[in-house]
Amino acid sequence: MVAMDNLTFGLTLLVVGMGGTLAALALLAVLMNVLKKIFPVKEEPSN
Repeated sequence: MVAMDNLTFGLTLLVVGMGGTLAALALLAVLMNVLKKIFPVKEEPSN
């Protein structure tokens, strides 16, 4: 296996890091939407 140079390693780390972050945010957004459908918000009557 050929060792990666610093530029290739940096770009790979950038893509993996940003991709992982966006994937985690998307997963949390989906999870929150599912939980909102399971437990809908009950509005309190205003007096």
